Amino acid sequence: MKQIGYLVTGLLVGSALSLAINHQPAQAQVAYGSYVGVGPTVGVIDDMQVGGVVAVRYKLLKSPISFRTQALIGKNTAVVPTVSYDVPLNWQTDAYLGAGVVLAGGDNSSPLGNKVSFALQPGIDYVVPNSNTVIFGNAIIAFDAYRDGGGAAVSVQGGVGYRF
Repeated sequence: MKQIGYLVTGLLVGSALSLAINHQPAQAQVAYGSYVGVGPTVGVIDDMQVGGVVAVRYKLLKSPISFRTQALIGKNTAVVPTVSYDVPLNWQTDAYLGAGVVLAGGDNSSPLGNKVSFALQPGIDYVVPNSNTVIFGNAIIAFDAYRDGGGAAVSVQGGVGYRF
C-alpha cells in the first residue's frame, strides 16, 4: 500500500514539474471570426455628411490578415474594399490598419468623395465575450477623393456586427 502511495505521489510531482518546465506564457491571438455589421458613418470633411455603413470582415484563420469591405451610404454611395493587418490587443480586441481603394462616383459626393481613390483604414474590433456580437469602429482616409479639387476625404464609422 505504501508503494502505491509513493507511486501516485511521484506521478503527481513529476506531472507538476513537467507542466512547470514546459509551460509557455499565453499570448493574445487575433480574434477569430468573420462578421457582417451595420452602423452610422459621418463624412468629416465634406459638409459633415451623415449616412449609414454596411461592414463585412473576412478573417483568414491563423493569419493576422483580413479582407474588409464597407459600403458607405450618404448622398451617394462609396464601396471601400481593403486588406488589413490585424494586431491583437487582448483576447477580444484587435486593432488594425487596412489599405485599399474607395470606389465612388457620380455628381454627388459620398462620405468619401466622388472619385476612385487610395484609402487607409485604421480601426478596432471588439468581440463581446460569450457571444457572436462584434463592436467595430474605424476611420477611412481617402486621398485625392474629389474630382473638382482633389483633396482628402475622411469618414468615421462604427457599429455592431454578427460574427460567424
